[in-house]
Amino acid sequence: MAPPNADENTPLLPSASVIQSQAPEPIANPSKDNNGGVLSPTAEDANEDDDKPLPKLQIFLLCFARLIEPMAFFGIFPFVNKMIEETGGLEEADVGFYSGLIESMFSLTQMFVMIWWGRAADRIGRKPILVFSLGGVAVATALFGFSKMVWQMIFFRMCAGLFAGTVVTIRTMITENSTPRTTARAFSFFAFSGNLGIFVGPLLGGFLQDPAAQYPNLFGSFTFFREFPYALPTVANGLFAVSAAIACGLFVKETLERNPASGSEAPSPPMSTWEVINSPGVPTVLFLYSHVMLLGIAYTAISPLFWFTEVSLGGFGFSPMLISAFICSAGVAQAFWLLVIFPPLQHAIGTGGTLRACLYAWPLFFICSPLCNWFLRNGWTVAFWTIAPLAQTLGCGVAMAFTGVQLALNDISPSHQTLGTINAVALTLTSGIRAVGPVLITSIFALGAHTQILNGYLVWVVLIAVALLGSVSVRYLPEIAEGRPKNKAQRLDA
Repeated sequence: MAPPNADENTPLLPSASVIQSQAPEPIANPSKDNNGGVLSPTAEDANEDDDKPLPKLQIFLLCFARLIEPMAFFGIFPFVNKMIEETGGLEEADVGFYSGLIESMFSLTQMFVMIWWGRAADRIGRKPILVFSLGGVAVATALFGFSKMVWQMIFFRMCAGLFAGTVVTIRTMITENSTPRTTARAFSFFAFSGNLGIFVGPLLGGFLQDPAAQYPNLFGSFTFFREFPYALPTVANGLFAVSAAIACGLFVKETLERNPASGSEAPSPPMSTWEVINSPGVPTVLFLYSHVMLLGIAYTAISPLFWFTEVSLGGFGFSPMLISAFICSAGVAQAFWLLVIFPPLQHAIGTGGTLRACLYAWPLFFICSPLCNWFLRNGWTVAFWTIAPLAQTLGCGVAMAFTGVQLALNDISPSHQTLGTINAVALTLTSGIRAVGPVLITSIFALGAHTQILNGYLVWVVLIAVALLGSVSVRYLPEIAEGRPKNKAQRLDA
């Protein structure tokens, strides 16, 4: 989803079995299944665990909680520039700097606290971290709309990023609520929820911002809405987070199982973050995870700008309506690929096979954008309207890689107790990419469009080269993260 998500995850901006380290468990101790739970001594009992269906209520609540982070991040997009201009009394030319600063602070703050949240989830438990983080996001998101100075906007945005525990714990808990047979389906729902949050957040922001001006007959007489024109959408997003916190607090079950030491043997100390990172296969999977997220974040940042830019400068010259239509079509296409295609495909060819298919296709997907601009420059509009929508719809299949790398990350986790930590490390890398990636990639596009280096296709040459790197690095995916059915059978027999 996800991707998220998307994000998050961005929608344009996704077998998650958890295993022990490559060293086999002593026979005297119960082994753990691919979700970190305790296995029965026999493979037959393990197979019975694999046949368990997804706990629908738990997955639904976790996916509902998944909506909150992308809603909080993207919910201010429709009005943040106008709010900065009015709040700070700034010139229009200066708004972009502060807008970028406010958005970067969210991701940068997440980057610095993500590992701490992951470690806390591995020590304290998943549920308390999830509920506490949802409550913190609710308060910080709601208060953003009451800001009267730019520094207050930055402060509340950083506070929202500070409560990044939701991002870590939800991924972990979905893994622990699924089995090798159901995990692909579970993370398809997860990724779809992230995309839905990216849609709902801006929708609320656009419809509810400045209600006294938008709906004078309903809200024009309220002094509060004239004094705080952007409070209503942020409070609405905050209420979603509150409802998620209450629902999770009441109905979500703790998934962290602490296995007591047998006899008088003391429990082994938890692995440090550095030990987790240096565990066999983990660096390779973290690299692939970061690479896939970089490709997704880069395309999310560049595509609306590329679609808007006039044809002579290397874009499509779309109107806002056409841009919206392409974004919506991409969202629908991603939902189809994630919910309908990914689960059976992953079951048939494994996580590694799905990842390779996506990363081999990604350069071809990027090539379609400059190719379609070339059609427009030559007046081949029929060819453009034949290829461009088809490429957009089929190309969104690469979004399956977001879910694929999440499953590979869960597979490579050294143990059940480090699942929160390894997800936190991956999300720390993603937050750093999200903080600097969009600025970097749009700057490259602007340079190419302004100078007409490579006919304005400079950014696509860079992106294609980066995508080709992924098609090479995925060949080194560790065997244990391949997610093949035969690998699961071998682990059960071991």
